[in-house]
Amino acid sequence: MKNDKERLPRRSFIKTAAAAGAAISVAPNMAFGKNKKDKSKKVKIGFIGVGGRGRSHLHNILKRDDVAIPAICDIDPKAIEKALDMISKAGFPKPEVYQDGEHAYEKLLARDDVEGVIIATPWLWHTPMSVDGMKAGKYVGVEVSAATTLAECWDLVDTYEETGSPLMILENVNYRRDVMAVMNMVRQNVFGELLHARCGYRHDLRGVKFNPGVEFGKGANGEARWRTQHSLKRNADLYPTHGVGPVATMMNVNRGNAFVSLTSHATKSRGLHKYIVDHAGEDHPNAKLKWRLGDIVTTTINTAMGETIIVTHDTNSPKPYSLDFQVQGTQGLTEFDYDKKRIYVEGVSKPHHWDDMREWLKKYDHPLWKKYGEYAAGSGHGGMDFFVDHAFVEVVKRKEEPPLDVYDAAAWSAITPLSERSLAEGNAPQTFPDFTRGNWIKRKPIFALNDDY
Repeated sequence: MKNDKERLPRRSFIKTAAAAGAAISVAPNMAFGKNKKDKSKKVKIGFIGVGGRGRSHLHNILKRDDVAIPAICDIDPKAIEKALDMISKAGFPKPEVYQDGEHAYEKLLARDDVEGVIIATPWLWHTPMSVDGMKAGKYVGVEVSAATTLAECWDLVDTYEETGSPLMILENVNYRRDVMAVMNMVRQNVFGELLHARCGYRHDLRGVKFNPGVEFGKGANGEARWRTQHSLKRNADLYPTHGVGPVATMMNVNRGNAFVSLTSHATKSRGLHKYIVDHAGEDHPNAKLKWRLGDIVTTTINTAMGETIIVTHDTNSPKPYSLDFQVQGTQGLTEFDYDKKRIYVEGVSKPHHWDDMREWLKKYDHPLWKKYGEYAAGSGHGGMDFFVDHAFVEVVKRKEEPPLDVYDAAAWSAITPLSERSLAEGNAPQTFPDFTRGNWIKRKPIFALNDDY
């Protein structure tokens, strides 16, 4: 593996040829796609990981009549059983099942009848499975984060450029209705030239990290089997993409703009220890553990175009859920989330007073939500899951490049190892690798500019 300094531009990224796709139907009398003549073609999607998140994707795919599911893979028999039940109830043929060991997914990837694969597994498997998927010639849709180290970020980019097999990072928050409306405002210059943004992941995950009781690791349930270990071993922004993904597309990162550097700071670690003591007492073995993850990790990013972004990771203490969005420009700003929606635009708002932004959100509702909003209901996370799964299926079908691509996956995921290094080096600035090898200067924005996805 080459280090960052040894990497030189070898060639421009490979572009696959675009092709028209077949029309689809997600709900009765609702057709997607450009070519509505061929309704017999079905895009073949495999699933690697059918736990909770994988089955959320499966739920959405099963609503479509343009998709076949030849195979699924998971090492958890209970997850396989639940997925097969869903598939049967939806009237789909029973898929081939791969569950014999951690590398059973390789047999799924070897199938000729799998065009695209959705990967929803523990974080440490995302890059190896994505790399193997691209090498097998599959379209890869990978859950967040896509990589945990800088070497893995480069592995994703290098493999894409060597194989030409596209990868899409399945960042659903990019498709949240209010996020897309604000992006629409940004593109229509409501806030003027952008200056600054704030975002993050502020989510009380103590009940997820310990399940049942204060247990984690082998024998625990759900994400407690693997996710909690990262909090024990790493001090970093462990989960940056829900916040930074939407902001990055608003600022055209990797498409006319770029992340340049970051610095990170962390508080002391107290929340997980307190949770264990409060629920199991000071004598519980887990109360003796030393947790590396600071309760609140704050990262500041500088961009090539002169904006700053503050990203917060905050999962170890009590709080309501928030992604803490703020977008600010030379003409005004907005602060918005589920429980806070306010805006100030100079010359429109009453001087020095916030406006309620609900009417603004209606006015600037993104065309994709106007078109497909009623069909997104019930798809998960307020409808945004419909859009991310729809986009992945459409790009596989049409053999097009995804709207959130491998360079986005690498740049957004790189925040984790760079923040970890900054904290380890006393909050020292860290330089972002240029995963596009200089192509960010000429690449054009594409996210949510297609009238179908």
